[in-house]
Amino acid sequence: MKNNNKLTQKELQKFKELLLAKRNEIFGNVLSMEDETLRRQRSDLSNMPIHMADIATDNYETEYTLELVGSERKLMQEIDEALDRIENGTYAICEGSGKSIPKTRLEAIPWARYCVEYARLLEKGLVREKDSLIESIFNDQTDEEQNEDSDETS
Repeated sequence: MKNNNKLTQKELQKFKELLLAKRNEIFGNVLSMEDETLRRQRSDLSNMPIHMADIATDNYETEYTLELVGSERKLMQEIDEALDRIENGTYAICEGSGKSIPKTRLEAIPWARYCVEYARLLEKGLVREKDSLIESIFNDQTDEEQNEDSDETS
C-alpha cells in the first residue's frame, strides 16, 4: 500500500525531522530518568531510610519512574515505526482502514498510525489493533512457503 495522501517530499522531510527531534527529546528524558533513579538507589544504599514510610515512598518513586521510562520507550518505538513508514512509502496511511491520515492529525501526532475515525473505533473496542509482529511473522512464513513451492516446481 503506497502513500496516496499526496504528501510532498518536502512535507515528508518535515515530518521526518519532527519525528527525529521528538525521538531525541524522549531519548534524553529516558537517559535522565534512568540516571536519576540509579543515582538515587546508590545513595539510598548508603543512607538506608529507617522508617517504613520512607522505604515505601522510595519504592513508589522508583516504580513510577520505571513506568514513565517504559511509556517513553514505547513512544520511541512508535516514532521508529513512523520513520520506517516514511521510508517504505506507507506514512500517512491508516493501518486499520487504509484511508489517508489528515495532515492536521500528523502535525499534532506525527507518529499516528490510524485516522481519527479508526482510532475512535479502537478506543471503543469495536476493532482490534493489528499486531504487526504477528503479521510480519505470518508474512515471513507465507513468503517462505511460496519460495519452497516455487523451488519444488522448478
